[in-house]
Amino acid sequence: MNNFFSSARRGPLTFLCSILALVGLLAGCGGNGSPVGTAPETVRLDYAYYNPLSLVLKQQGWLEKNLAKQNIKVEWVLSQGSNKALEYLNGKSIDFGSTAGAAALVGRANGNPLKAIYIFSKPEWTALCVGPKSTIATVAGLKGKRVAATKGTDPYIFLLRALDQAGMSEKDIELVPLQHPDGRAALEKGDVDAWAGLDPHMAKAELEAGAKLFYRNPEFNSYGVLNVREEFARQHPALVAAVLQAYEQARAWAKQHPAELQQTLATAANLSPEVAAKQLARTDLSISHFGAAQLATIAAAGDVLKKTGTIEAGVDVAKTLAALVDPQYVDKLPAAPVAVR
Repeated sequence: MNNFFSSARRGPLTFLCSILALVGLLAGCGGNGSPVGTAPETVRLDYAYYNPLSLVLKQQGWLEKNLAKQNIKVEWVLSQGSNKALEYLNGKSIDFGSTAGAAALVGRANGNPLKAIYIFSKPEWTALCVGPKSTIATVAGLKGKRVAATKGTDPYIFLLRALDQAGMSEKDIELVPLQHPDGRAALEKGDVDAWAGLDPHMAKAELEAGAKLFYRNPEFNSYGVLNVREEFARQHPALVAAVLQAYEQARAWAKQHPAELQQTLATAANLSPEVAAKQLARTDLSISHFGAAQLATIAAAGDVLKKTGTIEAGVDVAKTLAALVDPQYVDKLPAAPVAVR
């Protein structure tokens, strides 16, 4: 800095050169002051039982093999729900996290600096569940009942949308905030009257405890999206591309090896083959890009979230969605099928 001020005394041309040098230095730095393009020692991704492609990628080790050429390690962190993935992204515990599209929108609206860059599935991973002896058969039947759900996740958003469609709101029920596996346990014990379930826990409750899905609506399930920390994407675009290429390899493998995919899910999540099969039967792995249908589903969820107060009234859903979704990386993926080894 002393050299900078002394240049001003040596003449205007020297001073101008010093300014340009300082601007160049700052331009070469990211938001945290680290040089753009400087590779990190480790890339951190989540894996989740609701994201089968993450399980394949973790098991097969393709990303580790690819990034080892750059002396970059890969670290995996388990996300038990969208809320946890968002928490890890916001706290910089992971660089890439799996969430529902609507949950990512909530995160962005609440100031979480993330970008949704890829769709890993079109799921029917949530529905409203009751025990085998329950007489609840409609959403209206939830009035005054204890309902378990994990706030900040697609099942919770699904519940809000279902209530809204029935002319109700969260105020008409007694919400019991529980993580997904705890919600299932509470339903089976009779501690709650209903549960906004999530696969594979929901499939397990159906097959092993006789739970009934009394309200299903696949169109209320927002898509499964892979998010990246905005700062990471800005500093390491080549690594974002590498991760998505590995995800596409996992997608191609999953399509070509359905029996092995079922076994991968069953082993990772400690499920029976039947439960894994039920989850995968309602999971569409054919979509990777953001199109009008995907954006409309997420936006519709945002409108209900705003109406119910989960998103602040002053938030512009359309602008928030535009700031969230960044399709440039997936749009650059090769059109040809990924070779699977």
